[in-house]
Amino acid sequence: MKKGTARLDAIFNALANQHRRAIIHHLSLQPASITELAKKGKLSLPAIHKHIRVLEETKLIQRKKSGRCNFLALNRDALLVLHDWVNQYHAYWGNNQESLKNYVERIERQS
Repeated sequence: MKKGTARLDAIFNALANQHRRAIIHHLSLQPASITELAKKGKLSLPAIHKHIRVLEETKLIQRKKSGRCNFLALNRDALLVLHDWVNQYHAYWGNNQESLKNYVERIERQS
């Protein structure tokens, strides 16, 4: 298993849920309280806490407590793992049909 694979798997698992993606999107715009995120996502407090726990475990978000209020913010550095993984395929972002066509032609020539 490559270094960082478990971390990447955890991030993809966290982002596989539409509510958690919505939380990440909201926090990419500005920090928010848990209550605000629950209202915005039309989720109960127990439900939002479950999603937040997953996002905190992957370190995608950070929490700061002020009195009785918990505020969350996106941990942009945690997204670098995802960015690096996607970026490794940058060379292949050309025309996918052209790549497939070249592959088929090469196989046909070898036959």
